[in-house]
Amino acid sequence: MMTTAAHDTLSTDAWMRRFAESVRAVEDQLTALDQKVGDGDFGSNLTAGASAALARLDSLPSPDDSACMEAAAGAFLDEVGGTSGPLFGLLLQSLAVALKASGATTPALAEGVADGLAAIRRVGGAAPGDKTLVDALAPAAGALRSAPAATPPARALDDAAAAAWQGVRDTALLRARMGRSSYLGERAEGIPDPGAVGVGLLFASAGGVVRNLAPHLG
Repeated sequence: MMTTAAHDTLSTDAWMRRFAESVRAVEDQLTALDQKVGDGDFGSNLTAGASAALARLDSLPSPDDSACMEAAAGAFLDEVGGTSGPLFGLLLQSLAVALKASGATTPALAEGVADGLAAIRRVGGAAPGDKTLVDALAPAAGALRSAPAATPPARALDDAAAAAWQGVRDTALLRARMGRSSYLGERAEGIPDPGAVGVGLLFASAGGVVRNLAPHLG
């Protein structure tokens, strides 16, 4: 079990490595979910991004918090196909910029996630309620924004993860208005959005590796 001090400390290198491990652990579950509402390639695309991120992290000469996030962002932006990879890259890039300016603090995380959300909405055109990853990212951004500035960043990310997972579960109640699942109508209802699940994985991995989606999907 983590000590309180260890739990309060945030290392983006460790965070991104746990995210990669989480993605690999649940790749088959992500694929099965996406086969119901999408193209079935979300799990493999996210795994490709995670593997590329690990390679870039391993090559960093000086793995400070901003550089690690920048490396992960570049992997998703440059080496992942599909729609979600570049969107995750935008989020990680926004976090890298905020962390470079202010360090790994809760206000910096809040700024980075808010900027990432704005960039994703601008590029993808999705709004809350459209049954996309925005429905998990917006609550996570809200949780970080409402956290007191002195909140240890790892604890703030715990709250962001909880908010993201609730957003994931809420997507099961929505009818998709964007993406392939929007063509399925009622057949996509009751199924969480895979991209939103990926966002939940990202924030949850700040605190530990996720090996099973079922407890988070409700």
